Amino acid sequence: MAANWTTLRELLLPDGPRRGRAIESALREAIRDGRLSPGTRLPSSRDLAGQLGVARGTVTAAYTQLVAEGYLLAKHGSGTVVATISHDEPSTQLEKTPTWRLDLRTGVPALSAFPRAEWMAANRSALASLPDEGLDYPDPAGFAPLRAELASYLGRVRAVSATPEQIVITNGSADGLRLVCEQLRLTGHRRIAVEDPCHPGERELVAAHGLEAVPVPVDEHGLSVSELAKTDCRAVMVTAAHQFPLGMVLHPKRRRALLAWARDVDGYIIEDDYDAEHRYDRPALGAMQALDPSRVVYEGSVSKVLAPALRLGWSVIPDRLRSAIIDRKRVSDMGCATLPQAAFAVMLRSGGYDRHLRRTRTLYRRRRDALLDALAHKLPDWRPIGIAAGLHLVIRLPDGIDDRLLSQALAARGVNAPALADYSTRPIFPGLVVGYATLTPDRLRAAVMEFAALDGLAPLGEA
Repeated sequence: MAANWTTLRELLLPDGPRRGRAIESALREAIRDGRLSPGTRLPSSRDLAGQLGVARGTVTAAYTQLVAEGYLLAKHGSGTVVATISHDEPSTQLEKTPTWRLDLRTGVPALSAFPRAEWMAANRSALASLPDEGLDYPDPAGFAPLRAELASYLGRVRAVSATPEQIVITNGSADGLRLVCEQLRLTGHRRIAVEDPCHPGERELVAAHGLEAVPVPVDEHGLSVSELAKTDCRAVMVTAAHQFPLGMVLHPKRRRALLAWARDVDGYIIEDDYDAEHRYDRPALGAMQALDPSRVVYEGSVSKVLAPALRLGWSVIPDRLRSAIIDRKRVSDMGCATLPQAAFAVMLRSGGYDRHLRRTRTLYRRRRDALLDALAHKLPDWRPIGIAAGLHLVIRLPDGIDDRLLSQALAARGVNAPALADYSTRPIFPGLVVGYATLTPDRLRAAVMEFAALDGLAPLGEA
């Protein structure tokens, strides 16, 4: 049903013309208190702007924000309608949890492919064999049998050089990064270099633990070590196997130069090996850590292979840092839960983890290929890059397109496709950062159709 225009104008302009956030706030309040009921179709951004006497961009921005907050739905062919919301939930929760028709966010595997039966069997087996003392407070370094299995697995799959004693189990890789950042700060570090572009959460985590994140540009060969050397940093975070988000591998010459830099400044390299197991068109490249275990902190987790909900990660720590980091783990959270660690150890020992990886590698390649094929047919001028590995790719847009504006326009249509500009502190090129692991081939083709509908930035609200 369409909104009665007179009623809508009275809702938005009870006291005369209003601008900017006032229109957004008035719409939000009208939806919250039921004056605009679910299913009500709103005017196009052009029509509403004309009637209110405001710039069309003002209405577009209001619609886009309210779509992101879950108050409105932008349906192709049907315009913008009021969403159904639960009034039992606090408004802050609504604002933090957008509902997407097509969610192309990165960093999440196919949760529907989680091996539930195998995980339950591993839990039963682990619990049955766990001695009574295994139910006591855990070792802050982690469950010893899991550390032994991980040392073997990481050496076999990622060429990591580690004994079980050098591994610390963490609540996901974020916990590992927290421990390292806090320890670096205690030993005099005030700044840490990060790749530019990188995940925004990386900069947030660094800042939250008292360090300044210093962006260092990447090029087609990965992190620029010459630019790193111009900073006063003595630690750097890198995604050497699959740069996030651009997808290149750190060139072997850059690897050697980076290790030489770490020795020269008596510093550390934090190697985030976040999705190195997922590769399709190139052979595996071993982790940097094996080249100098005394200078590289190696971070990994199951979040991109099994599920983020498990909160299982690991750090391989250089000797000089290890005892202090284990002590920090003990006083901060008394270690990670033993039962999930024991279950994961069973999966590693039985080969279940390797089997799951083989299955999902085939699944993700099929989904990636569907996305690439749809882009080639519908948008040949949109160039995908970083496609050989991982769970995401970057679409390089034609020059002149504002990627943030395009991302906002897609959000108004219920499509989550973040702009590359949101990952960098400097201009690179216009792009979208697109995850493909969670969507079926049909849904990925539907996403490309949404992209095509906005090719050339077709105006929002004209559906």
